[in-house]
Amino acid sequence: MKYFSTLALATIGLAVLAGDAKEVVHHFDKKDEGKVASGWKEDQTGKGMGSVWKVVPDATGPGKTGFVLAQTAEGPNNLFNLCVLQESKYADLQLKVQFKAIKGKNDQGGGLVWRYQNADNYYVTRYNPLESNFRVYKVTDGVRKQLQDKSDLTLKAGEWHSIAVHHVGKKIECRLDGEKCLEVEDDAITKPGQVGLWTKADAQTAFDSLSVAGMDKQ
Repeated sequence: MKYFSTLALATIGLAVLAGDAKEVVHHFDKKDEGKVASGWKEDQTGKGMGSVWKVVPDATGPGKTGFVLAQTAEGPNNLFNLCVLQESKYADLQLKVQFKAIKGKNDQGGGLVWRYQNADNYYVTRYNPLESNFRVYKVTDGVRKQLQDKSDLTLKAGEWHSIAVHHVGKKIECRLDGEKCLEVEDDAITKPGQVGLWTKADAQTAFDSLSVAGMDKQ
C-alpha cells in the first residue's frame, strides 16, 4: 500500500469506496518536519499560550511514513488545543484517527473534532489516560458540555490506540479501539464543518492516519 502526505492527498484527491462513502486517509511526512502539516491550521479554544502542533519523527506511527503530527505545548488548564484540516467540510461522516498519549501532568490523551465551525463551536470526543475515561462533548459559544461518558477504560499511555466517530443527522456513535462505547443524540450543530484534532491543556499527544468519509443520511 502506498502512503501519501496530507498535501499530496489534497492535491490528487485520493479516495476509495467505503460502502456509500468515499474515505480519504491523511498521513504526514518529512517535508513538514518541525512545523504544522501542510493543509492544517492550528487553533485554540480559550486564552493562553499553547496549541503548538508539529510534524515529528516517530518510527512507530501506524502510517509507516516515520512521521506523525503532535501537539507539543504545555498550555494552561482551560485551553483546548486544536488543529483542523482546512479543506475539509462534512456534516454526516465517518472519522477515525490513531493517537498516542506522550505526556501531560494535568491532562493526557486527546481525540477528534468535527462539524467545526470555528474555535468556539464544534463536537469533540477524546480519551484521557489519567482519568481512564472516554467522552463526547459539544462546544458552543466557547462553552464545553459533556454529552456522554464511559469510565474505567484503562488504555496504556505511550501506545497507539484508535478513536472513531460515526455521526449521521443527530445520532453520534464513538468507538475506542474498535469498540462502540458512546451513543448519543444531539442537534446543536447541524451545518457541515471542518474535521481535526484536539487535546487539552498540557496534553502532548501524537496523531497519525486520520481518515474521513462523508456519509449519506440513512
